[in-house]
Amino acid sequence: MPEDSKGFTNGPINGVVIRELRQFKDSRGWLAELFRHDELESEFYPAMAYTSSTTPGVTRGPHEHVDQADFFCFLGPSNFTMRLWDNRQQSETFNSVMTLEVGEDNPKSVLVPKGVVHAYRNTGSVDGIVFNCPNRLYMGEGKKAPIDEIRHEDDPNTIYQMDD
Repeated sequence: MPEDSKGFTNGPINGVVIRELRQFKDSRGWLAELFRHDELESEFYPAMAYTSSTTPGVTRGPHEHVDQADFFCFLGPSNFTMRLWDNRQQSETFNSVMTLEVGEDNPKSVLVPKGVVHAYRNTGSVDGIVFNCPNRLYMGEGKKAPIDEIRHEDDPNTIYQMDD
């Protein structure tokens, strides 16, 4: 597989699960199932859910989690470029990078296992909504634990870049 300018190998990453989010439309609007227990391994069952809005051109991340998996849902409005880097040294796909186009034009859910660095950028012209259903509580029970996040976006020299 070809390497990019940072030395990452382009291709799939073990454990990242991408699913189409089908919208069922009728005269009232639409409905989309975000997750089902019968389609998700129990270790990834959500512990909480939140939604965020991202302004056009803005990037969230890159960051990774030590113990948390993220389960993102991109339905629109707007579109996003999502990039993932496998930072798990024990993984068969260590040092792989993959880029996804998701959102209104390509509704997807993306399961991001712990140790996989991830970022997304709103590439559309309107604010974009993202749902996340992580398998751990933010800051733990009662918000008393340290935040499980390694924030690569705080490092101006990070190798994890959205731009090629």
